[in-house]
Amino acid sequence: MKKYVITGGAGFIGSHIAEYLSGEGHQVIVLDSLRTGFEKNLDGLNVQFKKEDIRDKDLVEELVQGANGIFHLAALVSVPESLLNIKECIDINTLGTINILEAAKKNHGCKVVLSSSAANYGDNPILPKIETMTPEPMTPYAVTKLDGEFYLKMYQDQWSIPTASLRYFNVFGPRQNPKSAYAAAVPIFINNALQNKPITIYGDGLQTRDFIYVKDVVKANILASQTGSEMYNVALGHSTSILELAERIIEITNSKSKIQFLEERSGDIKHSKADPSKFNNLGFKPDYSIAKALEETIDFYHKELVKIKV
Repeated sequence: MKKYVITGGAGFIGSHIAEYLSGEGHQVIVLDSLRTGFEKNLDGLNVQFKKEDIRDKDLVEELVQGANGIFHLAALVSVPESLLNIKECIDINTLGTINILEAAKKNHGCKVVLSSSAANYGDNPILPKIETMTPEPMTPYAVTKLDGEFYLKMYQDQWSIPTASLRYFNVFGPRQNPKSAYAAAVPIFINNALQNKPITIYGDGLQTRDFIYVKDVVKANILASQTGSEMYNVALGHSTSILELAERIIEITNSKSKIQFLEERSGDIKHSKADPSKFNNLGFKPDYSIAKALEETIDFYHKELVKIKV
């Protein structure tokens, strides 16, 4: 049995990592301020939950003591909020990450796996995105995620702290909050389809995204905790249009929902696609196709809606 700390572990992706590790019999400590996470995401899991903040350096050091690894997902994740509160974004995402690295430094061999973002590539139209491209972060959120990657590398180079950074593309799956300020298309489309409500697409729907299922992202984190020491794209390397996504969801749910098109939102990236070969060469192999992942996700949201009606 090993000891792992998951910051942001009550959130969407973090709770899935907690579920996997606790299911494998490891000691799991979840540190989450519940700013965007929910304690109910941990229901039924054998984990130790601490409602605390990664900005509390002493507490972080105490929790990390004796840990074999840290999965660092805690962050101010809303892009609009990061633009309104730049200083707070830096406090949480950059200084909070330094607290994690300082705690790891005091625990020999404790590896830090950072959840980073494809937002670091910015608006560069060149596809697919490859790790050697010059980053072009356009928001405080993306700048601080990039900061995190650089700090992980610096701590690795200066003090031999084992680290790896994962740049997620469009992650979806159960427990993704459709009501959050930064909600992704998948849970919103599914919730509307299950209720036969209209599905809204901004623009012509031909914009593309590189979707990946949350359970494959868990698999990516576990692999990164065992091997690799750089920054890696985590994606399928396959483009799906937003219109195709909506049509698939309507088909799987047998929904009567109609698709309505509204004016394109300014700032929305038109196309996104990763080259995941660097991480795949380390041994990463996703288990889920988009179709299989959508079916599991739809099943989850269907059960959630039934609970609400009961």
